[in-house]
Amino acid sequence: MSNSSSSGLNLLSFSGKTKVLHLTWFAFFLSFAVWFNHAPLMASIRDTFGLSDQEVKTLLILNVALTIPARIVIGMLVDQFGPRLVYALLLVISGVLCLLFATADSFETLALFRFLLGFVGAGFVIGIRLISEWFPAKQLGVAEGIYGGWGNFGSAAAALSLPSIALLFGGPEGWRYAVGLTGVIAMAYAFVFYRSVRNTPKGSTYFKPKKAGAMEVTSYGDLALYIFMKAPLLAALALLAWKLGPANLSVLSFGVTTAIYAVLAGLYAYQVFYILKINLPALKKPIADIHKYEFRQVAVLDLAYLVTFGSELAVVSMLPLFFMDTFEMSAVAAGAVGASFAFMNLLARPVGGLFSDKFGRKKMLVLLLGGLSFGYFGMSQIDATWFLPLAVVMTMTCSFFVQAGEGAVFAAVPLIKRRLTGQIAGMVGAYGNIGGVTFLTVLSFVSPQIFFLVIAAAAVLTLVITQLFMREPAGTMAEVLPDGTVQMIEVA
Repeated sequence: MSNSSSSGLNLLSFSGKTKVLHLTWFAFFLSFAVWFNHAPLMASIRDTFGLSDQEVKTLLILNVALTIPARIVIGMLVDQFGPRLVYALLLVISGVLCLLFATADSFETLALFRFLLGFVGAGFVIGIRLISEWFPAKQLGVAEGIYGGWGNFGSAAAALSLPSIALLFGGPEGWRYAVGLTGVIAMAYAFVFYRSVRNTPKGSTYFKPKKAGAMEVTSYGDLALYIFMKAPLLAALALLAWKLGPANLSVLSFGVTTAIYAVLAGLYAYQVFYILKINLPALKKPIADIHKYEFRQVAVLDLAYLVTFGSELAVVSMLPLFFMDTFEMSAVAAGAVGASFAFMNLLARPVGGLFSDKFGRKKMLVLLLGGLSFGYFGMSQIDATWFLPLAVVMTMTCSFFVQAGEGAVFAAVPLIKRRLTGQIAGMVGAYGNIGGVTFLTVLSFVSPQIFFLVIAAAAVLTLVITQLFMREPAGTMAEVLPDGTVQMIEVA
């Protein structure tokens, strides 16, 4: 990306970097609509298949599980092959999976394709790298916030529109047509995106990692922390296997569950081996200070995204059904009210990014985590005795801090190490899904009120960690051009 500053961000323009921003947030919008097209239709899906309460919750958890490894893999692919190709392929594949989910004929088939559809959630990582190539540091927070916020609104758009589309097609299985339609639109847009977007502005270099397969670190302490932070990525999948295993839902047998544990342990051992293989030879040589970065910055943002986006994933998945059961509403009305949580994405996430650009990444993240904890505490008090409009206001207030917090996290992600942005975004994004799986698993054992309190407590803990260990991005970061020239990129 060029280091030259820009005078302003004209969102009404459809040329240059603004065109790329609009095309990219809409790709993310469609991916989110596909990813959460089941949530507002869950009551109809439940009736079609006669699902139990635990089977419904299983589908919600499965929907966010595969995104954990997918975001790591997609982050590596983006850094290696560029956002243009990877985003187009992701939209086509997810569209096909969407159609397969729409034609499912059993709970097992529903579960399989809902699990595979978690792949589409990795789309977020692609745009983070693409936007960082086109926008300077002083506009990056607001640009990433618009990308994430307007794109995240896809889940709200699905909640608002799909129940009505299902009714339009008619019959008890109108949900199949509504779900399938989102897949067809995603596949069509993949071709538009591929033809219309470039990875970088003309004349700019697309920096790639020196080695693929693991993130490069610049100290032995960072190496140990990186290995430690890899463990929860597989532990979350082990938690899912336990939830589906004989100890809980009995969807998986004891033998299959044990085999999954063994495979996950083997994968972790292999990842540790590969991390050491990539990094130990480089660490034996002195690393110039200008090429160093602190991995703890990544670790703090991992945890911050766990409680912001992780809680959003969980709440967006359960909120329509929560309002329907709490206030005895219709599916259409509950979908609209449930969408109020994601609706705030349009404003809050760009605001989180904008304020981070203006007032500091760390300061804003700490403040927003504090607001988020109070918001979830307020939501934990909602029950049938509440005045419905007040419940909606409480939900939207909490949502503002959640989405703005997400914007603050990704205002900092691209400012750590440019050539690793896809991998860093992939890891941070995957931690969001760890939060989704963890919080939804908690929900399967407790009441919604306790579920909201657990998220509030996690936010307070993360606030303390952020205050203690996060460092405000400052100065410049160095990247090496193909001819060996060092380019300095401003991060403040």
